[in-house]
Amino acid sequence: MIQRQQLVDQVIERLRARIDAGEFPPGSRLPPEPHLMAELGVGRSTVREAVRALAHSGVLEVRQGDGTYVRMPGVADEPLGVRLRRAQVHEVHEVRRALELEIARLAALRRDEADLAALGAALAARGEALARGERDAALTADLALHAALADATHNRVLADLYRAFAPPMREALAALWAARESGAATHQLHADLVAAVAAGDPGRASAAAAAILDQHSDLMEGPGSDV
Repeated sequence: MIQRQQLVDQVIERLRARIDAGEFPPGSRLPPEPHLMAELGVGRSTVREAVRALAHSGVLEVRQGDGTYVRMPGVADEPLGVRLRRAQVHEVHEVRRALELEIARLAALRRDEADLAALGAALAARGEALARGERDAALTADLALHAALADATHNRVLADLYRAFAPPMREALAALWAARESGAATHQLHADLVAAVAAGDPGRASAAAAAILDQHSDLMEGPGSDV
């Protein structure tokens, strides 16, 4: 039973923990007051005050005559990393396109010698891993290459955003590579992209990035694709 000291705060934390753990998923209705009172060992006024506080903070929604529901998280309510972990493969691919085309263009305009060295090393590691048939290592090198491209934009917000997006992107790519290809199909396109950035040609760099993404789109949408 919850101790009486700071009962409302403790009930709030207990309810938040259960919501975060998925016991009460977004859109679900909380148990009725008597049930919560019995579970938590507190009175009706304590439950109501805790629910009122969670509703005020946007976690719950009280619907008069219907019940109390866990709100569906919106952009303002949910951390980016949490939202990205719920992303669907096609959502990841669409956002990836928006990011990578601009990254390729800016990288071609702003890269320096250190950026080119990082890109060359990542491209070489990708190719070597593919040649050895080491899919995980190739995938790691692939993401390192694209992170190096983001760094080459010299826009820290863009680079940080790309890295925040990396975990769901890795999952999406891993599913694609396992189902449709090994990563080898786009290796020459990655080499073309690095060459275009090295040449300082933003149009060619964007076109190379688009070609990689188009290849992935074709694989995702091909017959029998389930990724």
